[in-house]
Amino acid sequence: MKTSTRVVLGLVLSVALLVAAALWLGNTGDGSGRTVLRMRIWDSSFVPAYRASLDAFQRANPDVEVRITVVPWADYQEKLRLDVAGGTADDVFWSNLYEDYADAGKLMDIGALLGPDAVRTWDPTAVTQYTRRGKLWAVPQFVDGGTAMYYNRDLLAAAHVDPAELSTLRWGPADQDTFTPLLRRLAAVSPWAYNAANDFQSIELPFLGSAGGRLQGPDQRFVFDSPQGVQAFGYLVRLIAERLSPSAADTNTNTDFTRDAFLQGKMALLQSGTYNLAQIAQQAKFHWGVAMIPQGPTGRISTDNAIGVVGNAATHHPEATRRLLAWLGSAAGDGYLARSGSSIPAVVSDQQIYRDFWTHKGIDVAPFFDVLRGPRISGGGGPGFPAAFEVLTQGLSEMYLGRIPVPEALSRTAAAANAAMDQR
Repeated sequence: MKTSTRVVLGLVLSVALLVAAALWLGNTGDGSGRTVLRMRIWDSSFVPAYRASLDAFQRANPDVEVRITVVPWADYQEKLRLDVAGGTADDVFWSNLYEDYADAGKLMDIGALLGPDAVRTWDPTAVTQYTRRGKLWAVPQFVDGGTAMYYNRDLLAAAHVDPAELSTLRWGPADQDTFTPLLRRLAAVSPWAYNAANDFQSIELPFLGSAGGRLQGPDQRFVFDSPQGVQAFGYLVRLIAERLSPSAADTNTNTDFTRDAFLQGKMALLQSGTYNLAQIAQQAKFHWGVAMIPQGPTGRISTDNAIGVVGNAATHHPEATRRLLAWLGSAAGDGYLARSGSSIPAVVSDQQIYRDFWTHKGIDVAPFFDVLRGPRISGGGGPGFPAAFEVLTQGLSEMYLGRIPVPEALSRTAAAANAAMDQR
């Protein structure tokens, strides 16, 4: 064979190998001709409901297969940030801190993708949460509802506390405070009476809001170091100092510590959201119920967080991803979350399914909804919020440990969180 011929054949072979490699590396199928999409979430308890929903989607779309990836919450935000930056993020993924991704052009415009008819079916507060600069950036999946108080009926009985008393409780100055005295009665029959801790959604926001304070101002600067904030956080710190709640040394390092203590029968009251309802219903070995949270100086205030699923703008399968997002945002697709009782669906027409599920099991979930009839406190947001939230969490952890006085801790933490927002 002539040298020139060998050179030409070598070049042809090299090109063929490069093309084959490129096709192999870019392949997201399974060998059957189907398009494989990946969906990332942070809570494995949602897998059965989502699997049922996605199986129904696949029956209607036999050319698509959807696989679920679970990344635990502790690692979720950091891994997602790295994967989005590296172009390896899933086709769709859960998000509650979406602003930086939206501003960087990393997300699909859901309003443009699915149209106004889809938006009208979703919980308005969820739509507001995921709307930025006039565009919607996520398909709302479920809302947490408001914050309520789980109670161990057996421990209340041991302390001669009627569950009806819980709906009359108030926290505030000593001459108005009926909550702390009741906790002292419960502490006599239980290792811990209550779950005061560095719990942003279930504890800190309700206390801050019911003191008349806010997390952020209109310009998204942190303002929780106000007199109202000092009152709210000072109250929580005192509950821990009096040993009515677990030590911050336990709760700062384990966000599930108080829920687990409640399930073990070691805590009388657990202030939390619907995201713990299914686990408590399955695992609690004692009689329990749900009551309203205590009133503060300005009433009962809660936040109502929503989780949305966003579309990766860098997906290799935009049309299949569009179909998947449309399904997840439909009454049929979102309804699987309601039927399992795992969450309150963001599709308004499905929310009664959720309430009926728990009514059938003899559990009144009304407190989670009733608390939202009044004013709400925003859970915050804005560009740079994830970095600021890490600073905020760490600063408040030091405060709960008693290492820094409350006014100084709040002032330092607010300043540091604002600086983190500025440095995004």
